[in-house]
Amino acid sequence: MLTACPLDCYDGCSIIYEDGRLKADSNHPITKGYLCSFLNRYFEFERIKYPRLNGEQISMDEALGVLSEKLKKSCKTLLFRGSGNLGRMQDVTNLFFSKLDSVMCDGSLCDGAGDAGIEEGRGVSLHLSPNVVAKSDVVIIWGRNISVTNSHMLPILKGKTLIVIDPIKTDIAKKADFYLQIPPKSDIYLAILLSRFVYMEQMEDEDFIEQRTKGYDDFIDFIKSYPISHLLEKCEIDPDTIYALLLAIKDKKVSILVGVGVQKYSFGHLVLRAIDSFAAQLGLFGKDGCGVGYLGQSGFGYKNPFEVKAKKVCKPMVDFSDFDLVFIQGANPATQMPDSKRVKEGLESAGFVVYFGLYENETSALSDLVIPAKSFLEKNDIKLTYGHEYVGIMPKIIDTDFGISEYDLTKYLFCEFGYSNLKEEKEYIEEIVSSNSFEKDGYLASLSYKDTPYKERFYTDDSFFHFIDEFEEDEEEEEGRFLLTLKDKSSLNSQFINLNTKVANCIYLPKDIGFDEGDRVKASSDYGEFEFEVKIDERLRQDCILLYSGNKGVNYLTPSKISQEGKNAIYQDVKVRLEIIAHKHFIG
Repeated sequence: MLTACPLDCYDGCSIIYEDGRLKADSNHPITKGYLCSFLNRYFEFERIKYPRLNGEQISMDEALGVLSEKLKKSCKTLLFRGSGNLGRMQDVTNLFFSKLDSVMCDGSLCDGAGDAGIEEGRGVSLHLSPNVVAKSDVVIIWGRNISVTNSHMLPILKGKTLIVIDPIKTDIAKKADFYLQIPPKSDIYLAILLSRFVYMEQMEDEDFIEQRTKGYDDFIDFIKSYPISHLLEKCEIDPDTIYALLLAIKDKKVSILVGVGVQKYSFGHLVLRAIDSFAAQLGLFGKDGCGVGYLGQSGFGYKNPFEVKAKKVCKPMVDFSDFDLVFIQGANPATQMPDSKRVKEGLESAGFVVYFGLYENETSALSDLVIPAKSFLEKNDIKLTYGHEYVGIMPKIIDTDFGISEYDLTKYLFCEFGYSNLKEEKEYIEEIVSSNSFEKDGYLASLSYKDTPYKERFYTDDSFFHFIDEFEEDEEEEEGRFLLTLKDKSSLNSQFINLNTKVANCIYLPKDIGFDEGDRVKASSDYGEFEFEVKIDERLRQDCILLYSGNKGVNYLTPSKISQEGKNAIYQDVKVRLEIIAHKHFIG
């Protein structure tokens, strides 16, 4: 039976469930016959099957009764939702919690800063489908670990000129025709530098600029305000490399694939604005084989029946101790939010914490009540993907006698509280699908992507693209090495963690900085500290350290601050200091 992957990923795989196994849909324009490692090992991970109250197993009826009772007594309730499942029906719980006058979350732990920057220039962040990239001559991969986070893009890159920009020499960087291992936080300077050279070499698309953009003269004044020597120094690059790169893209169809790492800073929105402005200067929008791909707004053009008015708190900054009841759905804030010490103290001080999800994690261990959820195979749902135009219909395939779906939980609470106007589950799904879908290649696709993105217009108020024209440089950096985070193929943030050395308790350091493989070190920042085992990684610059996203200690080092725009966590806006605890030779 045909279904779709619900995970937080560009690929949005189409899946065939057959004989108790997940198989790739070979007919799908994106999946094309293979699945990622998460889906190939999906059934290896043990599910939560029984509710718990204060560590003791109880029945589902008892769990729902306790939840209802606690909600009725709570004066201040928080709904905190993660992205463990991107099915649209996850949001149905909004309908209940808004009626309860609960507080909900605003902002992002992932992509909000970059999205805010794109909206300032383009109006809406439309994704760049692999079907568009397939027509490119040159692909620039900018801070995006394609091999792990977007593996279905790999076959499309064959035979194209690859330019990779990343402080970590990832697998795709090793295959690149040009690789720029720039310092962290220098992406905006590189974008300005590239635009400066485009202007000097008269490579800009004058017709596109005149007909479809605003603010180009101010943009030129802005980029000329930076001395070239200063930009070259910031990027640690030489002019010959810039000339060679521009020669490679001149008069070519160029796609730029940007990852979220470039915007995990206070000024993250301006990084995407600068990259977009470089692309607009070359006229790369609205043309076959061209564009800038970030995380597209998957729901753009679709009706959202779960959009509600509610009091909001900034997600990266939320203080759980402010609430009588915290309802955590499909999330693991205990390790995934910045400043883990503060977060855990908040959870421990909250009145009553409810965890509603599929798998045990650090947050479920801190929760008073644990309620098992249904998986994507056990309920009806729909997936709108941020990496391509195809819509994934997820019908209920399996019956299980444990867990409860988001819809059924909402239905139960509506009944308990005497609320009305909850529609049938299928009505919501049909309402979403019919609002913006059409048939393409035998599948459903978004009408918003029927044509090449931005071919007709940009989605700003005046329909023009707007160039960046300001950026205030950071003050002097604190001492230490830049913290970088990278996703590992064995885990998706804190989901599906394989207990290997990469995500268990290891810190990756460049060679020749005074530490050896196997040493124990204390990593500290202005926000906290944690102990790790050292692994040497030759892919790193000397001024960087690496921690994988599933590492339990990484967010003891990150700041509970937000970006200037987009209310986004700024995980990488920090430097880390290292102190030896024990040399390998003296351990054990």
